[in-house]
Amino acid sequence: MFPAQKGFTLLELLVVVAIIAIASAGVGFAMRDSSQTLLERDAARLAALFESARAQSRASGVPVRWRLTPQGFAFDGLPTGALPERWLGNDTVARNTAPVPLGPEPLIGRQEVVLQSISQPAQALRIATDGARPFTVQTISP
Repeated sequence: MFPAQKGFTLLELLVVVAIIAIASAGVGFAMRDSSQTLLERDAARLAALFESARAQSRASGVPVRWRLTPQGFAFDGLPTGALPERWLGNDTVARNTAPVPLGPEPLIGRQEVVLQSISQPAQALRIATDGARPFTVQTISP
């Protein structure tokens, strides 16, 4: 008879190492929220807010204008709190400060807002429309 061996088999150790590797990869992907990702979220959200404000303006017949504020931005012509008025993160800033008219006319003219990361100024995205089509997010090549 052989005495009982203590310890783990190679297969058991490989399974534990594989589980730890998979868990580490999952945590790494979950924590990925760089300034570029946050800027992309803010840009997509602002484009959707523009379209929502544009639709509300056309439905009500009331002119709506987007403008920057010290706390974020505002939609003049809509009731307070009808749409969000802050950036998702503290790292986003709009470069151009000209107000953006959003309606009530169906054609609003060419509009553009450039969002930029404060911590990484080379990262910038453009939210633009030609006036007839919806606002879209576009990358700005350096």
